[in-house]
Amino acid sequence: MPDLSARAERPANLQRRNLPFRDVELRAKPDGTGGSTLTFSGYATVYDIGYEMQDWLGPFTEVMRAGAASKTVSEGADVPFLVNHSGLTLARTKSGTLKLADDSTGLHTEAGLDPRNNAVQDLQSAMERGDVDEMSLAFWIVRQQWSPDYEQRDILEINLNKGDVSVVNYGANPNTAGAQMNARDLAERAARLPEDEQRALYERLAVRFADKPEDHPADEPGGLDLYLARARALAL
Repeated sequence: MPDLSARAERPANLQRRNLPFRDVELRAKPDGTGGSTLTFSGYATVYDIGYEMQDWLGPFTEVMRAGAASKTVSEGADVPFLVNHSGLTLARTKSGTLKLADDSTGLHTEAGLDPRNNAVQDLQSAMERGDVDEMSLAFWIVRQQWSPDYEQRDILEINLNKGDVSVVNYGANPNTAGAQMNARDLAERAARLPEDEQRALYERLAVRFADKPEDHPADEPGGLDLYLARARALAL
């Protein structure tokens, strides 16, 4: 059985967690000049609710603890509001068009959107049709605490500066969005395992990919490409 204490190291890469819409609303609001703005509001994450995650050692439970975002919000983190973590910035804390609030429920988001923006119009249409129904938070873990058996991670503090809050259209489960790791990160961690555990991990991956064609998929930044990780990191 692998040594789960290998999980103790704090991840250095950008993390993402997805959440089905929670108290989300998109409404028109007068801007004081005879025009209007669209205001998006909702929770980018909720606190003290466990969800299942997956890493190279198997499944575990993760909980974002209350107040995890309080410090980064109070320090004025520069955070954009995006769609699918990419494209044109639709609102931003730096400009005052995005407001983040850490409360007892989670991280509340309120974005003032320009209805003249084509991307905003597309977002409004997609939300009205139900084509997008999730939010996602991109952040770095600052402080974490594992249970003695390394089966549960509590995230105690996060850094949102240069991360983002996004409306997304897929990836509903936190374990598919949040357990992402690039091949380099996996290689570094695998190299620190004892040789017998490296061998066991390699064999698990070999079984998983035994029936897959011998192609070479791209190593997407922030994504865990286990096939490429096996080829680069675990060919013992």
